[in-house]
Amino acid sequence: MVVREIAERAKKAQREISAASTDKKNKILMKIGEALLKRRSEIIEENSKDVERAKQKGLSAALIDRLKLDEKRISAMVRSVEEVASLPDPIGQIVEMRRRPNGLLVGRMRIPLGVIGVIYEARPNVTIDISALCIKSSNSVVLRGGSEAINSNTILTKIIREVISSEGISPDIIGFIEDTSREMIHQMLKLDDILDLLIPRGGEELIRFVTENSRVPVLKHFKGVCHVFVDEYADIKKAIDISLNAKVQRPSVCNAMETLLVHKNIAEKFLPKMGDIYKEHRVEIRGCDITRKYISWAKPATEDDWYAEYLDLILAVRVVDNIDQAIEHIKKYGSSHTDAIVTENYTNAMKFIREVDSSSVMVNASTRFSDGYEYGLGAEVGISTTKLHAYGPMGLEGLTTLKWVVFGDGHVRT
Repeated sequence: MVVREIAERAKKAQREISAASTDKKNKILMKIGEALLKRRSEIIEENSKDVERAKQKGLSAALIDRLKLDEKRISAMVRSVEEVASLPDPIGQIVEMRRRPNGLLVGRMRIPLGVIGVIYEARPNVTIDISALCIKSSNSVVLRGGSEAINSNTILTKIIREVISSEGISPDIIGFIEDTSREMIHQMLKLDDILDLLIPRGGEELIRFVTENSRVPVLKHFKGVCHVFVDEYADIKKAIDISLNAKVQRPSVCNAMETLLVHKNIAEKFLPKMGDIYKEHRVEIRGCDITRKYISWAKPATEDDWYAEYLDLILAVRVVDNIDQAIEHIKKYGSSHTDAIVTENYTNAMKFIREVDSSSVMVNASTRFSDGYEYGLGAEVGISTTKLHAYGPMGLEGLTTLKWVVFGDGHVRT
């Protein structure tokens, strides 16, 4: 089936999910969760084919980590679906209702965007997260996953579509492109008469290609160069715990810290301890000259290291003179994703929040919390690092827009 036909079917089917009640949508989501658990051995079997092929092709450990599904990750996917089901349905909500001097009631109603196109690489959980969010927000979606996860995506999509069909709604609200050739992406980029939004999720090369060539509006998230700034007023234990978690807990994801900034007045107390801990966890340090005085085994950092998204156990470390220099570093080298400060000083915390213009700014918390599920969104369709039409993790409301609604009583304009 050609891409246009899949998209046209998704557009037609969207009318059905748009008319579905909240109870119906929640029932579908809960049944999807049950089906994922019931068929988890089948999912793991198909996923193992993808993982084995990825190893044979010599793909990076970070990519293989994103690709792999096991009992724990399938359970997490189920919890994500259940969380989406438990959230309030945004569709039909009336907001900003007010009465005009002439008696008219003017407000806005939340409605679906329509048909979402998603192009993604080696993360099969995206199939579940986006499908669940689109079902709850009454959108349809056209999925084009990467070749690395084709077996995983195929079985997951099959399960979702079977559940939807069992509830009397067209399974075409979840369109799946089985052909993973580059040509399919080219075709999707031209569907501005069908797709309302295109979401690319993957490496910077893919996202830039989609952004530069698409006729369809694109949700942009080029990369995650996330920072943690250890202020001079930081609690050392908090700084160590946060700096370790932000880098080591799962280094292959976009909200992992890539650069650690340390105030010069706390560097002597903090960096030697932190360096020893990083060494235990096999983290490669690329530091400025001052950093290397405290961590003797660190490699010298280059200009490119400050821009780098490693997605690996590699960390750039820089000692700064003050909070202003830390903020300027983030403005120059950051990617508007997620940045954090560790401090016990309220004034500095508020200054950091005001002046760091990233989609998520944190105080005394790991950057790893920058995630739709952790923010209570149930799941996310992606993280926007540009400000139109959303900024940061996008959940249900990010897949909606607002139309004006007006209530009168025979009003005519004079």
